[in-house]
Amino acid sequence: MNDDSMCPTESDDAVPRWYVIQCKGGESFRAVEHLGNQGYEIFHPVLQVQKKRRGKLAWAVEPLFPYYLFIRLDRLDSNWRPIRSTRGVLKIVTFGVESSPVPVDDELIESLREHGRREPGEPANVYFRAGEPVEITEGPFKDLQAIFDTHKGDERAIVLLNMLHQRQRLEMPVSQLRRRE
Repeated sequence: MNDDSMCPTESDDAVPRWYVIQCKGGESFRAVEHLGNQGYEIFHPVLQVQKKRRGKLAWAVEPLFPYYLFIRLDRLDSNWRPIRSTRGVLKIVTFGVESSPVPVDDELIESLREHGRREPGEPANVYFRAGEPVEITEGPFKDLQAIFDTHKGDERAIVLLNMLHQRQRLEMPVSQLRRRE
């Protein structure tokens, strides 16, 4: 491979790529709305979490990356100028001495999109804290109460279950747990 193959060509610049935008604190949803109104293609990965509000559990939508979102642009035809002055946007993330935006691999974006897809009725991504009371919703321990201990990867958890007068550590899918009310 020669050195020329690593240099971007004009045809590479015409291909739309994903870039990262840093948002002002708590304003990523506003940035998505205003960039979308300007016709930009935006990807803002979110997840649904359960939070206590006024003593009750409620579902809330939160950004997966609280201060960041992705925008699809090409270096030739896209208008980059209005992005920085868009409400909610702080800057386009840049790297290196020349402070130029670096594209994100399409595979990463597709992976994030795939992970975020779920069927209707499928449990949303829920994050638990150590010591939090949970109920097991499926499997042989269905309807039993447990204490959340720790996450084991993205999809598995360790819970503490009282069995035989002792706390037993049990590994199970996070999707089989829900907060006790």
